[in-house]
Amino acid sequence: KPTLATSALGGFITASTFVLEQPRCTFTGPQDTVIWLVVALPEAVPSFNNSVKPGSPARAFQQFLNSTLAYMTLNTTLLNYPCPKKPGEITVLRVGSETSCTSDANRPTCNGPLPNPGPYQVKFLALNGSEPVAETAWSDPITLRTAKPPSSIPGKGSGHSAGMIALTAILSILFAILLAGLVAMLVWGSDTGGGSCTFSKPEAVTVRRYNTHHVYDQPAARL
Repeated sequence: KPTLATSALGGFITASTFVLEQPRCTFTGPQDTVIWLVVALPEAVPSFNNSVKPGSPARAFQQFLNSTLAYMTLNTTLLNYPCPKKPGEITVLRVGSETSCTSDANRPTCNGPLPNPGPYQVKFLALNGSEPVAETAWSDPITLRTAKPPSSIPGKGSGHSAGMIALTAILSILFAILLAGLVAMLVWGSDTGGGSCTFSKPEAVTVRRYNTHHVYDQPAARL
C-alpha cells in the first residue's frame, strides 16, 4: 500500500500537500500501463468503483467534496517507475502541488491543493486503456497539518516582553523628570537675568516754540 515519504524529507506533510513514495517494484506488465493515484475520503473507500474513468465528472478534482468524494491524478506510465531504483535516488510524489488548474474544468485530473486537513486515503490503480488491471491496497489515513491559533502558541518571550515594558516605563519617567528639570532651569535663569538688567533714564526732549512773524507786502516805491 502507498506510504508517506520519510520524515527526513522536509515538508513531507503541509497544510495542503503530502509526499508519497513512488510505487517502485509494485506493478508488472506492459511498460505503457498507466498508473493513477486515487485520492479519497475514508467514507468513499468501501464503495469505490475502479471502473469509473479518470477525468469523468465523478473523478474530477474540481468536483472533489462537492459531488464526488474521490478523484484521480498523477497519471504516468509504468516505464517511469523503474525497478529497482538507483541508490540515493529520490523517488517521491507530492500530492497537491499544482495551483494553476484548481478551477480549470479542462484539467479534471489536476493535482491541486487538498482543501482541508482530511483525513485522506490513497491508492495506486493501474489501467490498460480504460480497463483496471491492478491496484494497491488503500493507505492508512493521512491527516494534514493545521495552523495553530495564536492563543495556543506558548509565549516563551512573555517574560522578556514584560521586562521591556518595565524598562520603557522607567525610561519614560526619567525622561519626564529630566524634561521638568530643564524647564525649571530655564525659568530660574530667566528670573535671575531679569533682576540684573538696568534701564537708562530717557533723556528729556526740549521742544522750542517759534512765533510766526507775518511779513506784509510793502507798497512799491513811487518814482
